[in-house]
Amino acid sequence: PMRWILLMAGLWIGYLLLIDQPIATGLRSPVFLATELPFIIWFANRLTNNLTDIWAVKAESTEGTFDDQLVPVIRTLAKILVVIVGLLLLFQNLGYEVGSLLAGLGIGGAAIALASKDTIANLFGSIVIFVDRPFQIGDWVEIGEQEGTVEEVGLRVTRIRTFANSLITVPNSALTTTAINNWSRMRKRRIKLTIGVTYDATPVQIEQAVEAIREVLHADRRVAQDFMLVNFTDFGASSLDIFVYAFTLTTRWDEYMQVRQELLLEFMRRLQGLGLSFAFPSQSVYIEKVPPGAPKSMMRELPL
Repeated sequence: PMRWILLMAGLWIGYLLLIDQPIATGLRSPVFLATELPFIIWFANRLTNNLTDIWAVKAESTEGTFDDQLVPVIRTLAKILVVIVGLLLLFQNLGYEVGSLLAGLGIGGAAIALASKDTIANLFGSIVIFVDRPFQIGDWVEIGEQEGTVEEVGLRVTRIRTFANSLITVPNSALTTTAINNWSRMRKRRIKLTIGVTYDATPVQIEQAVEAIREVLHADRRVAQDFMLVNFTDFGASSLDIFVYAFTLTTRWDEYMQVRQELLLEFMRRLQGLGLSFAFPSQSVYIEKVPPGAPKSMMRELPL
């Protein structure tokens, strides 16, 4: 396109020299400007892309993600502005009255707004997202049945990369009316489990087990110490149940899973050291002996 611009300019200057017209006057000709404006618009768009790319590189080096989220929006708005200004200049050089053109667009604005109501709703949705900031680029979010990492927030849609590596595109208007669960905003991560031991455990062993689990949690600095629950809570169908409720200080999934694993293994060691066995779903069958010579009617009445 740059070579085309230079070629057109050279041909136009040659034409001006042939007809003996001043070059300065000819370069201001509406015909020449109308011919060159599309390429000027293209060049301005490329320049906008390059400038926003530089900004994007600088945004990646900062700690926050708000500027990363803002770059694609600014890029889109700038390109739209370049095209609008370029078209207005083109129409003006072709002899159209720009003021009348804008007035005509104002009259047809209602029809345009009606036809593009979804686009306008998405635009306002993006404004709400930027103001309220329910999530940022890189956040792990759950929206309805969809779950993944926010990859891009645009003027019309938000793109989410799922854990299956597929890309979900969600209209911004839908995000303003949908509950958003932002897992990245967790301050702590919960551990909640029930440990069942067999019914041959004594009350003393249960008390020792509860105290042992508490000691494990208190000794681990990766566990939040401000709140935790460890209690014998229930006589289950096949187990005596100890309820454990605590929080890890880390919220990263991989680190949380490692902490949880180490805690559970330590619980096993402590309980086995106390002589306790873990229960599993089972049924006990009791067989009652029938006295010799008992009548058959008595045998029928015995419970199974």
